[in-house]
Amino acid sequence: MFVILRTTNNIKKTRMEIKVLGTGCAKCKKLQRLTEDAIGELGVKADIEKVEDIYRIMQYGVMTTPALVVNEKVVLKGRLPSMDELKELLTN
Repeated sequence: MFVILRTTNNIKKTRMEIKVLGTGCAKCKKLQRLTEDAIGELGVKADIEKVEDIYRIMQYGVMTTPALVVNEKVVLKGRLPSMDELKELLTN
């Protein structure tokens, strides 16, 4: 998915940035797999980063994992979404 950012004199395309926050538990790994599958099914272009460092996770105000961050906004925390819900979170 490309977002077009308009400035006064130019147009710039930006890739979706996704972060899966979690310390490495089974649910965190599953959220990463689900996210990769959802991105593939949606056909969007995105950079996906797995964040396991507890200090970086806490910087997002997340105390329960797994969590999902899309373009620096926490959109899910503390549970696994269904595939349909995940696709909706990624396209909104």
